[in-house]
Amino acid sequence: MGRVQPHRKALVAMTPRSGRRNPRPFRRALNGAAGALAAVLALAFTAAGPPGGPPPAARERPVQVHLTTTSDPGGRHVVKGLESQRPLRFTRGGPPHRGVTLTVDGSTTYQTFQGGGASFTDTAAWLLKGSGALSKATREATMKRLFDPRDGIGLSFLRNPMGASDLARFDYTYDDLPAGRADPQLKHFSIGHDLAGVLPLTAEARRLDPALRVMAVPWSAPAWMKDNGSLDQGRLRAQYYAVYARYFVASLRAYRAHGVPVDYVSVQNEPTCCAGYPSMRWTGRDLARFTKRDLLPALAGARLPTKVLALDWNWNRYPAFGAPTVDDPAIRRHPNFGGVAWHGYGGDVGEQTRVHRRYPGLVMYDTEHSGGRWIADQQREDMHDLIDYTRNWGSSWIRWSLAVDQNGGPHHGGCGSCTGLLTVHHGDAAQGTVDYTIEYYTMGHLTKFVRPGARRIASTASAAVPNVAWRNPDGSLALIAYNDSAAARSVTINWQGEQATYRLPPRASATFTW
Repeated sequence: MGRVQPHRKALVAMTPRSGRRNPRPFRRALNGAAGALAAVLALAFTAAGPPGGPPPAARERPVQVHLTTTSDPGGRHVVKGLESQRPLRFTRGGPPHRGVTLTVDGSTTYQTFQGGGASFTDTAAWLLKGSGALSKATREATMKRLFDPRDGIGLSFLRNPMGASDLARFDYTYDDLPAGRADPQLKHFSIGHDLAGVLPLTAEARRLDPALRVMAVPWSAPAWMKDNGSLDQGRLRAQYYAVYARYFVASLRAYRAHGVPVDYVSVQNEPTCCAGYPSMRWTGRDLARFTKRDLLPALAGARLPTKVLALDWNWNRYPAFGAPTVDDPAIRRHPNFGGVAWHGYGGDVGEQTRVHRRYPGLVMYDTEHSGGRWIADQQREDMHDLIDYTRNWGSSWIRWSLAVDQNGGPHHGGCGSCTGLLTVHHGDAAQGTVDYTIEYYTMGHLTKFVRPGARRIASTASAAVPNVAWRNPDGSLALIAYNDSAAARSVTINWQGEQATYRLPPRASATFTW
């Protein structure tokens, strides 16, 4: 999490990856009585929706509606949280619609969804497991509400720090030594800190949702590897580039040995940012050099499938810190290179589309944007982020810390005003209770109804009702929409020539599924 900077939203028109329509199946007419009987049976069979055949007509399927509303100007006091509403029905024809029409087109497809979630920071893991604030029953129920796709919101992506971050109780890495000592053989390497909370909670999340993806990100190398001997700022010494790559491999192997394979890493969280907590300075050239000459070969040599993501910072930092890595064709072609990681604190989300147009095969991941008390309207901010990121080729939506306490901590430097999907009460009158914040519900509008492997499909771009549509691997569809006005709006979903209309309350989030 870096210093918060204003950013403007962009809703960019897309060029589809594919746009092919499947012809309707046809049957030959048969002669005689046998032919007539066969035709009748064929019609009945088609109407019922044969296994493996085309889906039933839209009007035969109800449209489920899940609604979230808030009652305060800050968009934080949840009144309805993913509350199920009366189902809608598709109909054909009827009077002209005077509200907002959103046409969903399943024949035009874009990127594949990789997952949505947040981070088991040291703060979040300690609050849930190590602090003693929660009973075992409360913790288990909370984990289920977070990660279970059926009984919870099905979070499907965790981005966990490799060592301390700006939301940790103290500074640490996996190989800390007294000043003046070094460990180039990594004899003192240990993930012992994570065994107390971060790792068992991540393993439990994978048990609840086997589709969960995990990313690991360092805020700093061990201090003895750096030119200033500190976890705060400083640069990686050239003599330790290869050692640091082995440090990554040791981390990934240790997690895998405990049942948690790591799908992605980035070289550095927010390179050069920020003083006051674990951090490290890089140039874009050095990031590319380390990625190409050290990290990618080390992963390949260890036969690890983990993918490296470039940048892991804001849109406006891409030219300096992302492009030198991405523009190298040898890096892009490497089997362990996975794409670009973006943060939403500065610049223009349209940068994702600009990079996509240059490198159409490159996968875009939105890996951090924290909620916080500095945000004027948290629900509105979240819904615009969800929709803008994914309409600009983002294949993931990841918040920052899963949990903080009622004071925004504990933390050792860094962000003191960040919020999470959960507020875990510790040391106050509500000790032992968990609040599910608006961020939990806005994230649930995506993760509960859009599963990894879903493809984004076309839907009408609308400033009045921003929206994004997805088709899941099982063929089900989800349209996520937000009424960005102070008045209720009549919204009609147009799907395959049939319509379903819903009156969306002011400043309300809705997911429609069918």
